[in-house]
Amino acid sequence: MTKLISRWGWFVGMGILLILVGCNGQDASPASEGENDMTIQITSTVFTEGGKIPSLYSCDGQNVSPPLAWTGVPTNTVSLALIMDDPDAPSGTWVHWVLFNLPPNLTSLEQGKSGGGIDGKNDFGKLGYGGPCPPRGSNHRYFIKLYALDSILDLKAGVTKAQVESAMKGHILAQGQLIGRYGR
Repeated sequence: MTKLISRWGWFVGMGILLILVGCNGQDASPASEGENDMTIQITSTVFTEGGKIPSLYSCDGQNVSPPLAWTGVPTNTVSLALIMDDPDAPSGTWVHWVLFNLPPNLTSLEQGKSGGGIDGKNDFGKLGYGGPCPPRGSNHRYFIKLYALDSILDLKAGVTKAQVESAMKGHILAQGQLIGRYGR
C-alpha cells in the first residue's frame, strides 16, 4: 500500500511539474501570456464605432487619414504601432495603413498626420495612409488597430504589415481597435 501511495505521489508531482513547464513555454504570439490584458479605447471625431467613414478620408475624397484619439495606453509603453486593414476585400485582407514607432505619450493623430511615426507600405504599394476604396456596390469594414509596445521596432520605413506584426510578437502590452465602414 505504501508503494502505491508513493507512486501516486510521484505521478501527481510529475503532472504538476509538466503543467508548470508547459505554462512557461507558451508561444509569444500577440495574444499570449500576459499580453493584451489592457484595452486601448480608440475614437474619431468624424465617425463612431461601426459608423460610416466620411468620403473625405477615402479614394473618392482627399484620401487623408482621419483624426484619431485614444486612451488606456499603459505607462510602461515604449512605442505605439497602428495598422488599418479591410478584411472584406475580394482578394483577402487589404492593408490601408501601417505606422509604427509612434511616441508612447502620443494620445491622438490629427487628420492627415503621422504623429512622428515611421510609415510602412500599404497594399496600394505606397508609404503611409491609403483610404477606403472598395469596389462599387460594396460596403466594407475597416479595422484601425493600435498596439502599445514595450520596445521600439527595429524596422525601416516601407516594411509590410506582416513584418511589423512579426516584430511586435512578444512585445504587446495593450491594444484596441476602432471599426469604420465605407461603401460605394
